[in-house]
Amino acid sequence: MSKVFSRVGKRRALQGAAVGAVVLGLLLWWLQPLGEEPPHGSITFSTGTTSGVYYEYGARLRAELARDMPDLDVKLTTSNGSQENVARVAAGQADFTIAAADAVETYERQHPGSAARLRGVARLYDDYVQLVVPRDSAIRSVADLRGRTVATGLPRSGVRLIAERVLQAAGLDPSKDIKAESEGIDTGPEKLQQGKIDAFFWSGGVPTAGLETLADSFTFRFVPIGPELVARMHDQDDSTGYYRATNMPESAYPTIQNGSTVATIAVSNLLMTRTNMAPRLTEWLTRTVIKSRDGIGAHVHSAQLVDLRTAIYTDPLKLHEGARRYYRSVKP
Repeated sequence: MSKVFSRVGKRRALQGAAVGAVVLGLLLWWLQPLGEEPPHGSITFSTGTTSGVYYEYGARLRAELARDMPDLDVKLTTSNGSQENVARVAAGQADFTIAAADAVETYERQHPGSAARLRGVARLYDDYVQLVVPRDSAIRSVADLRGRTVATGLPRSGVRLIAERVLQAAGLDPSKDIKAESEGIDTGPEKLQQGKIDAFFWSGGVPTAGLETLADSFTFRFVPIGPELVARMHDQDDSTGYYRATNMPESAYPTIQNGSTVATIAVSNLLMTRTNMAPRLTEWLTRTVIKSRDGIGAHVHSAQLVDLRTAIYTDPLKLHEGARRYYRSVKP
């Protein structure tokens, strides 16, 4: 009898070992295709301003790419934001970037045919529009910005694009009804604290480091941007269809929001490239983006929202062939 049990035990042990080998193999494949040498060469990744989420995400992603593709040189460049990022990739000045969907659609409308050379890699996370004023400000609505000094973002930024549309939806002419200042998240918070501006717009993942830093030394609040304004924005042109009414979660800036949500606008961010980017390199990069979500998300909170199930929805851009290969390979 003991010999029978011994044979059964050995068989079960072999079965367990086989299962373990399969699991290990799948894990290794998830991390790196078996028997495949990592791509090498160099790429340029256009990010954003140094106090914004694009820059921090890009820096964290570069570190992850260095682990998966140690012979790939990734150069990070700063930018004013989404509109500049899209133009850089289209012109071949950058290979990969992040841009908001409305900025992508706007570029395509301004440059007919550009969609033929632009491709999506992944839908990442949502930007939230944040209209910031001092806590004791009399500004309670977007319409109250009339006659005020307002930072509407840097030229060619996604902030500038969306801020002007919000103002127009509230019945304000950005060139006449406010004194517009070209300040971004790197300089706007300090100007607000110094009283040099009355309000500033920011559009980014939450929380944004620049606003977290401001909250440590200055008491501010957010002006709500209600769904009625979003509805009016949808009538402006096709690219505004990417805006949706939502609430900024109360956990975004706890010491500022005190448990309250804020009515605002959200728009999705896309990781993008060009059609002529090597499919194999793009496939590897896509894999790194998805598998590094939790690691990057531990430092960049909005990155926690990167989701394999929604990453393929890169509208208005078609998926790059390399990204498509990756998503097909992991399809259940």
